[in-house]
Amino acid sequence: MYYLTGISDEAGASIDAQIKATCALGWRTLEARTVEVEGFPGANLHEIPERAFELAVEKLESAGIGVCCFGSTIMNWAKTVQTPFAVTLAETRRAIPRMQRLGTRFVRIMSFKPADDADTIPAVVFERVREVTRMFLDAGLQPVHENCMNHGGMSARHALELLENVPGLKWVFDTANPIFNPDRSRPKPWSKQDPWYFWTQVREATMHIHIKDATWNPEKNDADYRWPGEGDGRVRDIVKDALSRGYDGGISIEPHMAVVFHDSNTRASAEAQYANYIEYGRRLAGLIGEVERELQLA
Repeated sequence: MYYLTGISDEAGASIDAQIKATCALGWRTLEARTVEVEGFPGANLHEIPERAFELAVEKLESAGIGVCCFGSTIMNWAKTVQTPFAVTLAETRRAIPRMQRLGTRFVRIMSFKPADDADTIPAVVFERVREVTRMFLDAGLQPVHENCMNHGGMSARHALELLENVPGLKWVFDTANPIFNPDRSRPKPWSKQDPWYFWTQVREATMHIHIKDATWNPEKNDADYRWPGEGDGRVRDIVKDALSRGYDGGISIEPHMAVVFHDSNTRASAEAQYANYIEYGRRLAGLIGEVERELQLA
């Protein structure tokens, strides 16, 4: 069976708010990204001090909440191939024992931000993603690559190329990222990607799904984020297709409506952020319920 979960820092910065939101939605796991523990600054779960990490673990265990996936910063859009590889290796080495401590199976990784005019994946990207993937697999952990602002996310074709060149790598598919990413497999000027097409190309390798929805706003040259099923991310169609094929992984909300992780200018009050996360989770659960009924009647 699939399970519902969420990138919980979108419910609140503190581990307490994240646990509270997860429990309020009746979920048993969360997807950890940035975590703030009282007395310590917030940072990615593989970056917070050891004492802060242990306190977070104690709170999670006390609440009976697991961590299904590490939303790591490994090779993410804030780094390029010019970033010393030692940074990536250190992040990976810090993440592995913490995943093992929490019993976490999946870790979200990326493949570095490409140059603005890039339309090919450099050999060094394959080499580095292979090395990181090997490190996680050797530790009994599964890396999943997200289609985002990175080399593997430049198009569905590039995603398949990355998967072909990195044995053991799997995918986390994000429904809304194609809406604001150019399709670099096409001639310039690049049009935006097609979420449905991208999904059909990587669904066999997908072990985790991120749900957010959006429409493209040409006036501000950016996406406007919507409730699940109300944008152009083909959320309903992708969920229906996944479930019809027996998908049994996580379906994880990433609303972006009250907070955008990579945009420090997009912030809401803690109360609004928490309320939005809860409403988003409930709306997605309702949408999935409708899809399940449609599949039963089909």
